[in-house]
Amino acid sequence: MDATEEILNLLRDNARLSKEDISAMTKKTPAEVEAIIQKLENDGVIMKYAAIVNPEKDPSKSAKVRAEIEIQVQPQREHGFDGIADRIYRFPQVKSLYLMSGGYDLKVVIEGETLQEVSFFVARKLSTLEGVRSTKTHFFLKTYKENDIVYVEENSDSREGVTA
Repeated sequence: MDATEEILNLLRDNARLSKEDISAMTKKTPAEVEAIIQKLENDGVIMKYAAIVNPEKDPSKSAKVRAEIEIQVQPQREHGFDGIADRIYRFPQVKSLYLMSGGYDLKVVIEGETLQEVSFFVARKLSTLEGVRSTKTHFFLKTYKENDIVYVEENSDSREGVTA
């Protein structure tokens, strides 16, 4: 594993590591670490640093309504799926958008304040786009794990088991 890959893996696990900490872990100088990180940022490899927040424990917000929408589309001449994808990902409600293989073409993850708001978005904005043939909406009910983060707290039972 080269230094760039090693630094990327460290930042994926903990983006708050200092250049000095990364330097000590990789046996590179802080200046070398800083240069590698700067290059990764300039090249668009590192696009953003963010905190992962458990939405069920965030005291500043009420729980958002999240949904996954499967979309079948008619690809556009000379643009394929990219043209319609471009129009979809520009909506502020859209958190993720993927081109898929299988029974549908695009998977969209959206977020709204209420069930009605999400339903309105799908019915009035998404399904009316030129090229959209059908949509199928699935609402998220509970998140157990996302992006390698487990959201469920393990309740350990300190009682001893009884066997017969």
